[in-house]
Amino acid sequence: MDNGREPIEADAESLAGQKQWRAIVSDRRRKRSLLIREQQLGVDHPDTATALNNLAALYELQGRYSEAEPLYKQSLLIWENQLGADHLNTATVLNNLALLYDSQGRYSEAEPLRLRCLEIERKALGEEHPQIAASLNNLAALYQAQGRYSEAEPLYKRSLLIREQQLGADHPHTATSLNNLAELYRAQGRYSEAEPLYKRSLAIYEQQLGTDHPDTAISLNNLALLYYAQGRYSEAEPLYARAIEVLLQALGLDHPNTQTGFSNFIGCVKQVVEAGQRGQLSGHHLTQNILDAIDRGEL
Repeated sequence: MDNGREPIEADAESLAGQKQWRAIVSDRRRKRSLLIREQQLGVDHPDTATALNNLAALYELQGRYSEAEPLYKQSLLIWENQLGADHLNTATVLNNLALLYDSQGRYSEAEPLRLRCLEIERKALGEEHPQIAASLNNLAALYQAQGRYSEAEPLYKRSLLIREQQLGADHPHTATSLNNLAELYRAQGRYSEAEPLYKRSLAIYEQQLGTDHPDTAISLNNLALLYYAQGRYSEAEPLYARAIEVLLQALGLDHPNTQTGFSNFIGCVKQVVEAGQRGQLSGHHLTQNILDAIDRGEL
């Protein structure tokens, strides 16, 4: 889910400088690639469409949505004209444009793109292909974001079934489907149904990716959220602590996932303190650091 990692030993100022410089270099390279392809191959060549898509993806990662959108649309138009409206490359750009709309909460614009993408892939790949599972998952996530839980659930389940059958019960993508279905259940307060899915997802990530992988940390965080929602603070807190240790090591303090994990962790510890249940907390050094900050009035 992430691109290049920055070394966590770098201080905040130098880290920001490195990120800014790499973004500038990447931007220049992709613009240069696009210019060369337009000049050498033509503005309507499929390779030009690829360069447009790649530059759009960079802008999207940088939050430059208004710049990304016309590039995706131009890329989509080229693919449709050169390879056809039902080509898989067309479906790829439809998916990318839908993701852009998703990130802006423009769900009504994203939905028809996702449905069209899914239709193309079904015609080209059949009903059981892993790519179908990915597209079903994306459509389910869109429905979930809109609170359309009854529409999201069968799509998540179908995605999970395909991945179990085609990739295996212990594949990381299967773990992702398990996690996403669990997230849907948690959002609805269906905690007893969510818990075994979270646990199975976590076990797969630990086995297949390792205990120090960022995806394992996210799974730990999500299971902790479930326990927190039920007031099971003594079970949530050590999971948060483990997740933060992994995220700090793998991604660094400034990464959004680390920041989100810390926010969840701090919220849990503060809730325990406010509930007068401080004795439920462990002696983990991160937990104790948060407690000290609370006692000093810093949190």
